[in-house]
Amino acid sequence: MSNMGMESVWLLCVAFYVGSAFSQGVSDGSSRKFNDPNLPPSQYPFFFQSHPEMAEDCRLDESCPYKADLDQARCWGYEEGCLVSQYPNFPVCTELAIGWAKDIEEQQELFWTQADFGFIKHTIETMKVICEPKSEDDSLLECSELIRHCRAKNLYLDLRKLESAHNRKRFSVEAFNKPGVVGGHCKLDRDYLKSQSKHFSELQSWYGELNEYTETVFKPVKHKRKCDLVITRPTIFMKFDSGVNMYHHFCDFINLYMSQHINGSFSQDINIVMWDSSNMVYGDLFFDMWSVFTDTHFLHLKDWDGKRICIADGVFSLLPRMQRGMFYNMPLVPHCQGSSLMRAFSQHVLHRLGVTQEGPKKDKIRITLLDRQTKHRNIVNQNELVEELQNMPGVEVNVVVYHWRNMKIADQLQITHNSDIFIGMHGAGLTHLLFLPDWAVIFEISNCEDENCYKHLAAIRGVKYMTWEDNDLVQKHNEIDHPALGKPHPKFCDYKFDVPEFRRLILQAVAHVRDHKAYRQPHEKDEL
Repeated sequence: MSNMGMESVWLLCVAFYVGSAFSQGVSDGSSRKFNDPNLPPSQYPFFFQSHPEMAEDCRLDESCPYKADLDQARCWGYEEGCLVSQYPNFPVCTELAIGWAKDIEEQQELFWTQADFGFIKHTIETMKVICEPKSEDDSLLECSELIRHCRAKNLYLDLRKLESAHNRKRFSVEAFNKPGVVGGHCKLDRDYLKSQSKHFSELQSWYGELNEYTETVFKPVKHKRKCDLVITRPTIFMKFDSGVNMYHHFCDFINLYMSQHINGSFSQDINIVMWDSSNMVYGDLFFDMWSVFTDTHFLHLKDWDGKRICIADGVFSLLPRMQRGMFYNMPLVPHCQGSSLMRAFSQHVLHRLGVTQEGPKKDKIRITLLDRQTKHRNIVNQNELVEELQNMPGVEVNVVVYHWRNMKIADQLQITHNSDIFIGMHGAGLTHLLFLPDWAVIFEISNCEDENCYKHLAAIRGVKYMTWEDNDLVQKHNEIDHPALGKPHPKFCDYKFDVPEFRRLILQAVAHVRDHKAYRQPHEKDEL
């Protein structure tokens, strides 16, 4: 293709994206009223930098409360022309990781690419048009490398043979692995599409669902007679991980948030569709989290079983178990911490759930101990440890049981976010560390020999991580054999901890909190 031809394709695709309903805040020119995207207050300078139309609406709307944020020239890092000095923060590396990088600067850049907005920047840079539109009412399919994230316009789905009622496999590709089921009116680069199969796996790519994308002779959405249902509301397709495990389910939420950054819109006026080809019920213990992203309940693909669906604007979200993904399957460079992406996600969730910070308190360190109350990994002498905490000066203690039946996720996060030290055994509940304040300590009292799981998650979030240090001062109780391995396993027992050693570690955590700049700053202002 000539340079002129390539330029025309690029301009047409840009026009598709800017004109998309996903492109939040594009004014119709009839008025300049600011439509508030409902973001954490600290994030408006970044939003305005990448949404100049919204910035202009705010500037011209007398009622817009964010005028002070309009000209700050801040950016997340993935925007074209964004300078490091304009980033919210850059990762901190305290020690050179031999074999990972040649110097600290390269190590910081690696962490930023692995676990920060550099991940999004790389995804955007690998986006390629796979099915090229020739006119504005044509279709578009554009995907990142390995088909891990895709954007579609005027998408056609023929689900007349989905037959979900007879299917027990959630991510069956058989119904989609044939021509004519998924497609659009555009020029398909089939060779490139077929070359992207390397990560073909249920929760790692969309290759299985899109590899038979077919050129249609009709124009979906425009030719409505070919559609049993036309969807004009922006629609995000997701393949969910386990909904009963906080660690795995929050992989869904962080990847959805990252997909919103890629698409430049945080609107809640969207459909979220669970891509599930089975007839099975999906158990979701964190159902209230969806209100962060959409103002309606999410839909199921099987709701459209037997129909031909035409979708004006669609996105295939980043997936929860991608190789070198976020935060599952992530080989994280050591000795670094502080992902602005994860911090922004935390702020976004807390803001939209209405969670507020009531501290830090000048004279009290707030300690929360998570009581598992499960078959395994309980603290045998928990009452003893709690009594020791209660006897420590300048400390207030809260023992919590986070159970979805008794406490909504917003109420759980209200407690977590107002904890200066959060203590718990190894388990999915420690995913709460994502919502601790910046000055907090996460104390995984026993990592059950799974050393890196929550240590890495704490590094990404940017909070201090601690765990038990002396194995001679902890005892295993109620050991049973691992059901699959047939032998004792550190995750299948309970633990008793030495009280004086516990006190020593808590005092370390208290000292860290009191010395943290973000903890001290409000009190220093009060004194002034």
